[in-house]
Amino acid sequence: MLTAQEKKHLATLIASRPPNHSLPGGFYSEEFVYRYELEAIWRRGWLFVGHTCEIPQPGDYVTFAVGDDSLIVIRGDDGKINALWNFCRHRGTQLCDAASGRAGRLVCPYHQWTYARDGSLVSCRGMHEDIRKEELGLLPAAVRQVAGLIYVSLAENPPDFDAAYEVIDCVARPQGLERAKVAKIVDYEVAANWKIVWENNRECYHCNVNHPQYIKANFDHYNADDASERIKERIAAQVARSEAKWAAAGLAVSHHHTGMVQFPDAERNCWYAANRTALVEGYVSETMTGQQVAPLMGDYTDADVGTMRIRTLPNMWHHASCDHAVSTRLLPAGLHRTAVRVTWLVHEDAVEGRDYQLQDIMPFWQLTSEQDWELCVHAQRGVSSSRYIPGPLSTYKEYNVDAFLRWYLHQLK
Repeated sequence: MLTAQEKKHLATLIASRPPNHSLPGGFYSEEFVYRYELEAIWRRGWLFVGHTCEIPQPGDYVTFAVGDDSLIVIRGDDGKINALWNFCRHRGTQLCDAASGRAGRLVCPYHQWTYARDGSLVSCRGMHEDIRKEELGLLPAAVRQVAGLIYVSLAENPPDFDAAYEVIDCVARPQGLERAKVAKIVDYEVAANWKIVWENNRECYHCNVNHPQYIKANFDHYNADDASERIKERIAAQVARSEAKWAAAGLAVSHHHTGMVQFPDAERNCWYAANRTALVEGYVSETMTGQQVAPLMGDYTDADVGTMRIRTLPNMWHHASCDHAVSTRLLPAGLHRTAVRVTWLVHEDAVEGRDYQLQDIMPFWQLTSEQDWELCVHAQRGVSSSRYIPGPLSTYKEYNVDAFLRWYLHQLK
């Protein structure tokens, strides 16, 4: 909780942001702002954990931490995924330190209290015989699944998830993410505040110079100010061709214009979005060559399905092609640190070395991601200057940055 002085300072910071400008420097340098973000944003909404295919068997688990809060996300004996607070009900010792693993039972390393995979207490040797085990199970956290994606909420009363489920499931279902497997995971620690990482993701103003591979495959780096009539005609033709071809497969183009899909909707406080976008002519996958490099995923019978994209605030974006999918997960790791996990998925039956090569599926998004992390580090260094002053955002190219910042400020109020 904020002190009265901190509340006043935060209100002053919020009021000092000029419309359609970047944030004042205090939002990136004040420790109390970071602490309050953890409470107002990260502990209230829905957070992307990972993929159901990461914990396919009973006892498979991953741990997930935000600030001092840690969860164990584990598949139970009944196949259900449970989210359990990662501390023993005896004296609070953390149960699992590993990022992932498999557990027959969850055993406290301190006094060996033992819990089943659903969190129920099964053994507490040395305690009085009348102890009420049924009241001392691990505390559950809210958990939901959609299209092979796992979300948790640290909130006691989480917000509604059903509307997000409908939007994401409708677009993502053909991808078959629940029938995928992990091809590769790469973890990064980016020396930048998590908001800077999101701001970078919400615009392609920087793409022409910084992402040479990305702009060959996508149209969304063009905007109203720099899309010639010839480019607009190309986009319209590619969208029309894709819509006509995809209709039989039940797929639809959900972005028809220049620029990036608008997200978030700050006015409606909407934290989720999913869409399918046509790729540039000749591209069927976000790879360096634009060609299919792994078996088709999910329900696809043709490689020409564009790119399926999902975004959920505050911590995930996802790009999926016909043959592989890439998710990016953010977690705050300090005022000037963001933990990023990038995961590549392929069809569950695909065999590395036979059906796909990592050097074919990884470079497109690995390069794009690492180019972005470098830009974010430089942005952090600049906004940390004592003389930094918020600058104006381009209404042509940074409308989504403005929407993100308005969404963010709304969460703090």
